[in-house]
Amino acid sequence: MAETTKATAGYDPHTIERTWQERWEAEGLYRSDVDPAQPKHYALTMLPYPSGDLHIGHWYAMAPSDARARFMRMQGYNVLFPMGFDSFGLPAENAAIKRNIPPKDWTYANIERMRGQLKRMGMMIDWRREAISSDPEYYRWTQWLFLKLFEHDHAYRKHSPVDWCPQCNTTLAREQVIGDARLCERCDTPVTKRELNQWFFKTTAYAEELLSHEGIDWPERIQALQTNWIGRSEGASVVFRTEQDDELEIFTTRPDTLWGVTFMVLAPEHPLVAKLTTAEQKEAVEAYVEEASRQTDVQREAVGREKTGVFTGGYAVNPVNGEKIPVWIADYVLMSYGTGAIMAVPAHDQRDFEFAREFGLAIRPVIVPEGETPPDPDAMTEAVEAKGAMVASCELTGTPESEAMGKVNAYLESKGVGRAAVSYRLRDWLISRQRYWGAPIPIVHCDRCGPVAVPEDDLPVMLPEEVEWRPTGESPLKLHPTWRHTPCPKCGGDGERETDTMDTFMCSSWYHLRYLSPQYDDGPFDPAEYDYWMPVDTYTGGVEHATMHLIYTRFFHKACRDMGIVKGDEPMVQLRNQGIILGEDSEKMSKSRGNVVAPDTLVDRYGCDAVRAYLMFFARWEQGGPWSSTGIQGTARWLSRTWALFHDEPPATEDDATVLRRRVHQGLRKVTNDFNAFQFNTVVSSLMELLNDVTKARDAGHVTKAAWDEALDIYVKILAPVAPHLAEALWRGRGNEDSIHVQRWPEVDEKAAAEDEITLAVQVNGKVRDRITVPAGTSQDEIQAKALATEGAQRYLEGGEPRKVIVVPGRLVNIVK
Repeated sequence: MAETTKATAGYDPHTIERTWQERWEAEGLYRSDVDPAQPKHYALTMLPYPSGDLHIGHWYAMAPSDARARFMRMQGYNVLFPMGFDSFGLPAENAAIKRNIPPKDWTYANIERMRGQLKRMGMMIDWRREAISSDPEYYRWTQWLFLKLFEHDHAYRKHSPVDWCPQCNTTLAREQVIGDARLCERCDTPVTKRELNQWFFKTTAYAEELLSHEGIDWPERIQALQTNWIGRSEGASVVFRTEQDDELEIFTTRPDTLWGVTFMVLAPEHPLVAKLTTAEQKEAVEAYVEEASRQTDVQREAVGREKTGVFTGGYAVNPVNGEKIPVWIADYVLMSYGTGAIMAVPAHDQRDFEFAREFGLAIRPVIVPEGETPPDPDAMTEAVEAKGAMVASCELTGTPESEAMGKVNAYLESKGVGRAAVSYRLRDWLISRQRYWGAPIPIVHCDRCGPVAVPEDDLPVMLPEEVEWRPTGESPLKLHPTWRHTPCPKCGGDGERETDTMDTFMCSSWYHLRYLSPQYDDGPFDPAEYDYWMPVDTYTGGVEHATMHLIYTRFFHKACRDMGIVKGDEPMVQLRNQGIILGEDSEKMSKSRGNVVAPDTLVDRYGCDAVRAYLMFFARWEQGGPWSSTGIQGTARWLSRTWALFHDEPPATEDDATVLRRRVHQGLRKVTNDFNAFQFNTVVSSLMELLNDVTKARDAGHVTKAAWDEALDIYVKILAPVAPHLAEALWRGRGNEDSIHVQRWPEVDEKAAAEDEITLAVQVNGKVRDRITVPAGTSQDEIQAKALATEGAQRYLEGGEPRKVIVVPGRLVNIVK
């Protein structure tokens, strides 16, 4: 006991970790270079925003990802595991205004601090490949990629609604609109909607391809979220005409209900609202439009919300029966979805039904189950499901539901008023940001030539550093006296730079490519590096990015493929998501709740390896869970016991080591399988159990020198991805010259791992009634005979013969009476 205590006391994680981090960096241990003789593995974890400190959530995402990358390296792969910073964004602007410092200064000071924290984490990052999205060397190629999208008609400019603060006279990001009252975070003024010219990418051009996840290993949850977000619907595009002969196009998934349309509803922002509105309705319509502009899309679509709307005074003509139908506006119709106009069929849609009842509009059933008569509209209390045959539908009356879509679409096409169509919920990606701290959009506006691309030789369009920051938050680019004025690249006349900057998701859509060659000056990446490393083999990050970043980066890759810039259909082959760490109160961590865990404090107390290991151990990685400030102590004790075991005197006995070898190789097999499956919590628990087994074998004297050496060598190797510093110190302490992190992962000796005996449960009709122990390799007939002979089986069979006996190898025998 005294020796163990002394050895345990000798474990000094801080000295060990500092020593080996310095040596690894000096020796270039984690440099990743192209090596055609080796299979590659590109492991990528989502890059952080430089907010100032790595929080425990960063550690929870990164440390297990690092352990998996180390495991893959020991499997014989040439592993690339890079890191960078997604460094453009709104927080830097807020800091500039509040602290009166340039966003660049705030950002790069934070990067310096976070880089140090990442190094202290002991990650196997090749820092030569660091990429920072706000570096001109980076955003030069962000701008170049924009120009390629513009050149191929994947980028365009149009009017679009934005959140607008009339007091600050500026647009606001979604995060700057506060609460249900939708107030400006800076001045508490009610926020409105405003139409501005903005830039978009044509993500919808790839909607169908984005629906397919064939050939990639992504979680079903992510696939479902993306599929729902893209929202593919089949139906018909139908053109109604207003009294002024303007086209009002709608999309419907049920063209067979067109004969039941009794009114139309437009989004308050629809461009035809003003033209349709009569003088008598003008005041009411304008007031409603103003009120709707202050609501979010979520508020407007809320289930159970009281239906509101205003009649425009105008009418449209139903193209299938010539009826004149009233046109209303209502906030539950969104301009951002579909065409911003719907046909209302209150007999078969509950929302339309409630609207019709609220405003006294007609209801007409046009789909009825075969053999039944249409319900009395006046007696209806809710919409009826559109199941059955068409009725009151001119020559198509009697068409069964199974044939309705095809026949109605053919009818519409024959009349020239509609066609079969597919609609998507997905919208084109709005990339314009009326902000300073972002990649400038490389376009010059010319009154004569229109929007003109900045020549590639003039890239990057640099952000001016001497800018004026106003308390309103208005972009300094709009106010700059010289930066925005420039000659038109096409005609040489007076031009004005685009003052919008790009959405930061543009920068993060291609960062994995810049990691390949961040110093490369002839393109966004070195083609030779691309050909070796791409695609990304394993990508890790949060599920919250499913419908933004993870869609944007897939779109971006596919568009670049079609422009001949990249190869292959997908950028990332395998995706895995971590869960969320909650506070000890089981609430989301936040400074206001006072439940934030500072990883630096934990490292100061327990060492980096203990924090890494505990983050892998305390919860299932893909689920997360509440933090425990006491749980990490057990993990720290395990590492201390590991140190002690390796520093105790080796056992002097030469006894039978069969059990020790069995436990070691079973543990090796379990850890290997769990690393492959991203089951990090059971990786650590298996290591803990194996330490106990090795210790028990030593204390019992059931070891030989050869088996003991094998046990320690295997143990330290499979410990290495989890606790890299401790493992390195133990490995070198055993007289090895090369780093443990360049060793091959040990192979399981299946013969040594095999059990001599196995225990099986004996069930009768699914309930355990006894157990049997048999030698490994016993035949099924012998197992059945022994199970049937047990006291438990005999008692419940009551002297009768079983109908069936099922043997589940290695687990149980089920006897069916």
